[in-house]
Amino acid sequence: MPTQLPADAPSAPPRVSPLYDPRVRAAAYQILLLVAVGGVAWIAIGNAAENLRNARVASGFGFLNNTAGFDVNQTMIPFAAATSTYGTAFLVGLTNTLMVAAIGIVLATILGFTVGVARLSPNWIVRTLATVYVEILRNIPLLLQLLFWYVAVLASLPAARDSYALGTSIFLNQRGLFLPKPLLAADAWALPIALVVGIVGTLVFRARAKREQARTGRRLPVLAVGSGLILGLPLLTYGVLALIGVAPVALDFPVKGTFNLRGGMQLYPEFVALVLGLTVYTAAFIAEVVRAGIQAVNKGQTEAARALGLQPGPTMRLVVIPQAMRVIVPPLTSQYLNLTKNSSLAVAIGYPDLVQVFMGTVLNQTGQAVEVVAITMAVYLTISLVTAFVMNLYNRRVALIER
Repeated sequence: MPTQLPADAPSAPPRVSPLYDPRVRAAAYQILLLVAVGGVAWIAIGNAAENLRNARVASGFGFLNNTAGFDVNQTMIPFAAATSTYGTAFLVGLTNTLMVAAIGIVLATILGFTVGVARLSPNWIVRTLATVYVEILRNIPLLLQLLFWYVAVLASLPAARDSYALGTSIFLNQRGLFLPKPLLAADAWALPIALVVGIVGTLVFRARAKREQARTGRRLPVLAVGSGLILGLPLLTYGVLALIGVAPVALDFPVKGTFNLRGGMQLYPEFVALVLGLTVYTAAFIAEVVRAGIQAVNKGQTEAARALGLQPGPTMRLVVIPQAMRVIVPPLTSQYLNLTKNSSLAVAIGYPDLVQVFMGTVLNQTGQAVEVVAITMAVYLTISLVTAFVMNLYNRRVALIER
């Protein structure tokens, strides 16, 4: 005799055909898409390999060990046309790109934050000047701005014998900017160690100051102590070494002759034009990001700070900006990535960055387009991912913690 189920027992789900099961259909679509993408990639790789064989172009990365045979006018590492390889040329282009990106990010951040705060200034002249700067620089193509700085500004500078002089050791002319060149002695290793010790000491003191403020409300002089440690320790180390007769760092000053300049450190016009163009262009976008972040903070925060007696400067620095950073950091990361990728426009003014050296000269000489393009794309992808990773870590630190 069959057992009768109670009335409230859960019933088994009805059987559904796999053709109408959403999970099965979703998995099938993903497998089909994966097969299609793999098939297209397989056909593209086979077609590229066949074309390379027909053109009798060697494949692989062995060309990086061949002698370059060309020279680069601005390098951060030793490079000679007769002895250096294509691999060294790649490192020259990479270091030049990283140097421009790092300097441009620092300068654009400082200028962008200044202009962004000025956009909200109660002073009409300051606010109008900041608005004009943003609207003009943001709406002109970057390539046109680079050509303006290189052709219209730097090319109109005087020749070397008529250089503009700032004091007796800095000169500016058509050949670029000449600065004193630091010459490091064998004992100079003590200075970076002192700097690292100063930075670590500052971080430790800052952490202690935060705990002290959270516990008692008393604020310790982090800025004064940090400045003293970061600047004072290297200066103290330098002074001690000088007293015992060791000169860890000497300066090679540029000297103006009758027709030319000798000595010093030369920053080529291409480098100066590229840094200027990237800085002023990206700063216009960062200024708008900063302005939007500040305006996203509730006005009640400002009013509460003013009610406690804080002046406008400390109110902006201690109350508004820290809260605005959670809104500023994500789009600010995008601007950093854009600046790094836009540095590839350096090829238009002849600056030897990665694109100009590696994808230009090396590619033309070796003909190995697949390997060169793949390496260049991998480099820019890696730089962007590392930048985004670091900024995401910082964004996590400044994000508000909700309870």
